[in-house]
Amino acid sequence: MANKEVNIKIEGRVQGVGFRYWAAKIAEGIGGISGWVANMDDGSVELALRGEEENLNQMIAACYNGPMWARVDRVSFLPRKSSGFLPDIEDGRFKKF
Repeated sequence: MANKEVNIKIEGRVQGVGFRYWAAKIAEGIGGISGWVANMDDGSVELALRGEEENLNQMIAACYNGPMWARVDRVSFLPRKSSGFLPDIEDGRFKKF
């Protein structure tokens, strides 16, 4: 099965609540997901994900709730950015920035 890529932006109370650590643990638990998670200047969190569609669907579904102390108000799908500022996805790795 071919890998797919998706970028998502999560808004709400998602910084200072362990969201990046949580996302890395969820991705590891699901398995087969490469990518990264980063806090953004506007208070949101963005994730770049690559993996099989079923695994990505599980990860995205989990992001609608987030960790215990988070409050997710909105999950948006973003076009793939090639700004040069955001890191590329490295296969087999999920990083926190």
